Amino acid sequence: MNNRRVIVKVPASTANLGPGFDTLGMALSLYAWIEMSVSDRTEFHFYGDQMQGLPRDKTNLIYKVAQLVFSEADVSIPELSIGMYSDIPLTRGLGSSASAIVGALAAANALIGSPLTDDKLFQMATALEGHPDNVGASLFGGIVVSAWDGQRADYVRLAPNEKLETLVAIPAFQLSTEKARHALPSQISMADAVFNVGRSSLLVAALASGELGLIRHAMKDRLHQPYRAALIPGMTTILERAADYGALGAALSGAGPTLIAFVSTDCPDKGAIEQFLLDTLKQEGIEAETLWLAPCADGPQITVEDISATAPMPLPDRIKGEVKV
Repeated sequence: MNNRRVIVKVPASTANLGPGFDTLGMALSLYAWIEMSVSDRTEFHFYGDQMQGLPRDKTNLIYKVAQLVFSEADVSIPELSIGMYSDIPLTRGLGSSASAIVGALAAANALIGSPLTDDKLFQMATALEGHPDNVGASLFGGIVVSAWDGQRADYVRLAPNEKLETLVAIPAFQLSTEKARHALPSQISMADAVFNVGRSSLLVAALASGELGLIRHAMKDRLHQPYRAALIPGMTTILERAADYGALGAALSGAGPTLIAFVSTDCPDKGAIEQFLLDTLKQEGIEAETLWLAPCADGPQITVEDISATAPMPLPDRIKGEVKV
């Protein structure tokens, strides 16, 4: 154990997919990397501008999650060396906290010989995150349909259709999940509940059967997107008109502010969709970055090395050629 170095590559995720509030998630081909090993003293090596400001002591989320794994397995490892690099933008609705939680769980588990099952890691991740959609997608890959009653989380994983890809528009401002949730009402009407049950069920069926043409109608939502629209100018226009420019459908990604369009790989004019998203946001004074991201079929990819047999090398050098930005 003391000679092990674990590197985990974990995917980003998009949650809700429109109507599936806190239940639907999909892994995306955008990644974070976490490196972990036993050390004489706890130390952190964070790489990239967006890592600045993260705690570099034992209050750090990755350290605390790792200790939960060790406690569950009845192992004591008080001092760790932790490294992290991430292409996943923070507080933008692409599952940055979920990827950190899943990456830390997977790394700590691998460091001690993987005594905890994937289901146990899923239960722990869901309890930490407070909902199973993002963590399920990052842990299992693909599209995850999940439910949590506050005690146990259950899920079914669907393989993404080979013709499905996504376009994300990431506005140049952050939006905390807490603020986005504060915009939601405490009660909804029976009509809106029935509407969302129907749309969410239809969306799962469409994704499972490959009936991608139904996505346009199935991604409609009345539970959260209408209430969050005021926080993201241009969002309503994008959700209503993205299909007119060739998208299969569009949604707010997680709590936002990122917007995601589902697109078929054989769409004849992907540039028109991309330009529509950028222009709509720009008209509201919002600069944004767009990324074409394929669904990610895999959960964490884990590499275990023998420290004594490998030369010391900073994490960015180890993953060079894999980073997206």
